[in-house]
Amino acid sequence: MNYSHRSLFQCVSGLLCATALVSAAHADGNGRSISLLPKYVQECGACHVAYPPTLMPAASWVRTMNHLPQHFGTDASLDEATRKELSAWIAANAGSYKRVKEEPPQDRITRTAWFARKHDEVSAATWKLPAVKSAANCNACHTTAEQGDFNERKIRIPR
Repeated sequence: MNYSHRSLFQCVSGLLCATALVSAAHADGNGRSISLLPKYVQECGACHVAYPPTLMPAASWVRTMNHLPQHFGTDASLDEATRKELSAWIAANAGSYKRVKEEPPQDRITRTAWFARKHDEVSAATWKLPAVKSAANCNACHTTAEQGDFNERKIRIPR
């Protein structure tokens, strides 16, 4: 990965949380339990929450993985062998249930219909808070996001 666009804090916090994420299991809408691939956590979780692949359909993930040099404004390039390995794992575990069948605009999890429904009570001002900055910053409000737990009872909205 190209680390030139990451702050030291992002990299260190991502790596510290990687161990917890490796063993975390994520359930999809069909009740399947999916353990995150350690290499996925290492590569993707170094900059942001290692989003469970069940959150988007395979076609969205394929496009995301094929455009890593322009990954939402950052160069997240991987060597080809790693990209292929992660792409295959993500595609095999991508969301296939009703909630995520529709491909979101710009292949962004935060633009999916289910994300919008789950976050419809969040004000525009909240998304702009310095501690939040973006809808993609799950762990700003979801205190256990790094463990793959997005339970609404564990939400803490920054002030």
